[in-house]
Amino acid sequence: MKRYGQNCRGRGPVHAIAVARATLFVAGLVAFGMPGCRNETHSVTTPPRMDAQVSEPDAGLPKDPRGFVVTGSMANARGCHTATLLPDGRVLITGGMNRATDLASAELFDSTNGAFTSTGSMATGRQNHTATLLPNGQVLIAGGSSDMNNNAPTLRSAELYDPMSGNFTPTGSMVSGRSGHTATLLPDGKVLVAGGTCEPVGVLANAELYDPTIGTFTSTGLMASRRDGHTATLLPEGKVLIAGGRDESDVFASAELYDPTTGTFMVTGSMLSVRAYFQATLLPDGRVLVAGGHDDTGISVSASAELYEPAVGIFAPTGSMATTRSGFTATLLSSGDVLITGGEDGLLRDFATTELYDPATGTFAYPGTMAEKRILHTATPLPNGKVLVVGGCGALPRSPCLASAELY
Repeated sequence: MKRYGQNCRGRGPVHAIAVARATLFVAGLVAFGMPGCRNETHSVTTPPRMDAQVSEPDAGLPKDPRGFVVTGSMANARGCHTATLLPDGRVLITGGMNRATDLASAELFDSTNGAFTSTGSMATGRQNHTATLLPNGQVLIAGGSSDMNNNAPTLRSAELYDPMSGNFTPTGSMVSGRSGHTATLLPDGKVLVAGGTCEPVGVLANAELYDPTIGTFTSTGLMASRRDGHTATLLPEGKVLIAGGRDESDVFASAELYDPTTGTFMVTGSMLSVRAYFQATLLPDGRVLVAGGHDDTGISVSASAELYEPAVGIFAPTGSMATTRSGFTATLLSSGDVLITGGEDGLLRDFATTELYDPATGTFAYPGTMAEKRILHTATPLPNGKVLVVGGCGALPRSPCLASAELY
């Protein structure tokens, strides 16, 4: 069996340290992990790996005048957590892990004063879970893992966070326990939950829908492939693009579309490269930028990027990142650019460097360096146009996680 790292967006049967949206270890450190984004065609060459002596390369990229400033710190260091922008502008941080401890605690970031405050705790410590803002303002927390070494089954349970009361309450349980799945809010207010890994069953192809009006999950169509470490992106037409990921033996380039009107999946064009634990970001023009992630060796991490064209159902090449990345974030800015932060290169080297993708030119620029090296962190766009970068961990096994945060 090939060996892969893990990603807090998709985790699998064994995860020595969980990871987000990213993979942490080279082959031999972990078995298949468990498990979180224009149109010109560019001829690109993936940059060579960094020399072992170079920890923060900018690869000669053009500089951007914007930058990062440190803001308040969380009460708890954490990685593999979730971050959800609430309707009132605050950001809800839930769960995650620090070293060998799974967290049930939650915190709120207030951009008006740059401070974090504690709020109610979840009933269960979770990492590799999902958090989805519902139309009524509540946040659906679903699934994940409650055991760092996967000695316990993945979670079926789900909870709702109410920003008015600051409390979590149980809601219906999922049909399947799953960790590293995706959760996508559909136009009708339901939430599509797809794929991930269920202990001890393995990687899943099944999907289900959460209906917030009655608080229950029901099964929906099956994907063509079992997927973990994949992405799910809601397209403007209302369909959901499911791309990449892996099963117990292979990494995929394939993609499929979920149609909420029929409750079925159908195959669409494949990516140009196989990818697992990468990022996918919906651009303002309706295309989807996919970047980075692991390839089919389970060791190499990619710097390449490509664009999905919904009108024709194909992927096309675009410029490459300067640095190979997994465990990074990709955040759409109000300008239409995509901010790439942190990650690791598959050789246990983590980064504070960032990049900025311009869809108009199909190129990446260098917008500055974060105060901390981060993987398995979150990056959340705020109403004021800034981006909140929170937490994360180091690349080495059992590295401590961070409580710090910063603003781009």
